[in-house]
Amino acid sequence: MDGGFWRRTPAVTATVVQAEYSGQLSADKHPLPSPQHADQPGSPIEQEPVSEPRAPTPRTTGSLAHQRFAALLSAPTVDLVQLQKLSWKGIPPQYRPTAWQLLMGYLPLSASRRTPTLQRKRKEYADWKQQTFARGDGALDKQLWHQIQIDVPRTSPGSPVFQNPLVQRSLERVLYCWAARHPASGYVQGINDLLTPFFSVFLEDAAIAEAELEHVEADSFWCLTKLLDGIQDNYTHAQPGIQRQIVKLKELVMRINRPLALHFESENIEFIQFAFRWINCLLMRELSLASIVRMWDTYLAEQNGFSNFHIYVCAAFLLKWSKRLQQMDFQEIMEFLQRPPTLDWTAADVELLLSEAYMFKCLYHDAPHHLS
Repeated sequence: MDGGFWRRTPAVTATVVQAEYSGQLSADKHPLPSPQHADQPGSPIEQEPVSEPRAPTPRTTGSLAHQRFAALLSAPTVDLVQLQKLSWKGIPPQYRPTAWQLLMGYLPLSASRRTPTLQRKRKEYADWKQQTFARGDGALDKQLWHQIQIDVPRTSPGSPVFQNPLVQRSLERVLYCWAARHPASGYVQGINDLLTPFFSVFLEDAAIAEAELEHVEADSFWCLTKLLDGIQDNYTHAQPGIQRQIVKLKELVMRINRPLALHFESENIEFIQFAFRWINCLLMRELSLASIVRMWDTYLAEQNGFSNFHIYVCAAFLLKWSKRLQQMDFQEIMEFLQRPPTLDWTAADVELLLSEAYMFKCLYHDAPHHLS
């Protein structure tokens, strides 16, 4: 997603960000930019000579957002750029299934092509599923099938939907079919987590019955495939994509908040000890499913949202707890980062996190020397 969609706010330079997160400036003297409602007039922004990118504004009011999505998605051909712009700020639930499928590239932008495309892709998945499971579970790869059957019941354990036997069986089939079609990477733990947002969104208006689940299962399979195609080196042998992203995250945190990075070094904290899971599971173990779904609205609107932008989200997430973490020792830090206090997070908390991540991206992504 191009930063040119949104207005720019002055005086948020890399120096100010570093000082703010290092505790060198007080919040009331140089506050970090808080999201402003684009549709609310009379929110003055002090003008200064030097300007830096500002994070996209958060959600517009409900009725206005509904009107915009309804008009956009009912067009004969959806304007993808406008859909990305609107989706960055959050997608109303009733429009989310269609919007996600368009943003993933699963559905064509042309309305006249969507029904035949859905029919063809759902049949393709159904045929592949039939071929794979025709001879029963006993003919499957035993080690792979066993691991999937262990992981699926652990997926979103607090959600009654994902404890439903029909849904669990559907998840198992998707994961097995995906792994069988991608032998270079195969199934690894964590991919099961990445499937749940699609099921959650596509089940929004579907009854949990076998007939209705068939379409949800097929659509989720293809969307998971699209997602993993963009981050596949996270799941190949030795997971080199995750290793590279951990290095980038460490360098970014060192640049923004050197005191925190040095405290981690003094406590012998390695970023891989906590960030591996953050990247492998896209923070799904640290945030509620509702928060993840909202976050994915923005990820799908961002170019390389699940890889490049996710690193800036991880940095913003870590730096949120900076002052507290600098008062902790090794054991306390590890326990805190494994169970961060996010149970009561709302959409507003997620949007603030995304706004700060966007600010970091604008300041550092196009300046390679910051991350070298």
